[in-house]
Amino acid sequence: MTAAGPSWGIVSTVRGSAHDILSFAAYHLDLGADHLYLYLDEPNRRAFRPLRRHPKVTVRICDDAFWAARKRDKPERHQVRQTVHATYTYRHTDLDWLAHIDVDEFLWPTAPIADLLGEVPETVHAVRIRPIEALACGDDLYKAFIPQGPEREALVETIYPNYGAFVLGGFLSHVQGKLFVRTGMENLNYRIHNLFQNKVILPCKTEMPQIDLCHRHAPGWEHWWSHYRFRLERGSYQPGMAPNVHRDRGGLNMNELLSWIEAEEGEKGLRKFFDELSATDPQVRARLQERGLIKHRPLDLEEKLQKHFPGSC
Repeated sequence: MTAAGPSWGIVSTVRGSAHDILSFAAYHLDLGADHLYLYLDEPNRRAFRPLRRHPKVTVRICDDAFWAARKRDKPERHQVRQTVHATYTYRHTDLDWLAHIDVDEFLWPTAPIADLLGEVPETVHAVRIRPIEALACGDDLYKAFIPQGPEREALVETIYPNYGAFVLGGFLSHVQGKLFVRTGMENLNYRIHNLFQNKVILPCKTEMPQIDLCHRHAPGWEHWWSHYRFRLERGSYQPGMAPNVHRDRGGLNMNELLSWIEAEEGEKGLRKFFDELSATDPQVRARLQERGLIKHRPLDLEEKLQKHFPGSC
């Protein structure tokens, strides 16, 4: 910890265009991150070169040589690779706090993050950051997280009358959020949304509402559709996930729901689902607006990209 407060940083396993990777890094450097640990899940020289030159970035290309140096086989599932990298980084960083987030997630605090983390009681080992989810309108708008409670299901079904009963919190992706974790704990292992210590799950119930996790999971139809098959087969919509609502109430997980829609109505049905859940449908957006559930979060990614990595893209 310094006079300015505890140090903090981010670990992320990234893949995608150099533009997206560098924008993610630039945004969080601009936010005040003391260090970024970025694992390129596939070779990307256009991203690697400027990242390697930055003093606050540690970047690794996770090719066969990388895994051979770690003396282990490359995990087949990318979720496992993510948690392996996060756990390794946690055990070797000298930061005070470490967050594990994805390349399409951006922290939005109401105050400097170091100040917020400095106020966390020493007995709290991790704080949970809840997501807000991008709307498909290109206006830097996000749907707010609706906390769990007796009125959430009815509210979601009112806002999304066709599919709200099947989708937890009205989100296309996760509502669990991600964690800022205090470093220094022994035998800690990461999962995507949780932590284990000595193979026992750690309760992470302290929330930090002063930070939004701006999740650009589906900023537009073309983006969502281009990722759809991968997510359905191996990603966030893969088989075997927990149902969004209880099975006793007709609950389906996202894989079952989307597979059912696709079997019944094809791409047209999936577009209808997307338009409702992403608030492309103006009636849905109006209902969100009426209930104060739209947040404006201008990330200014292009400006920050040019500031921190000028001329790179």
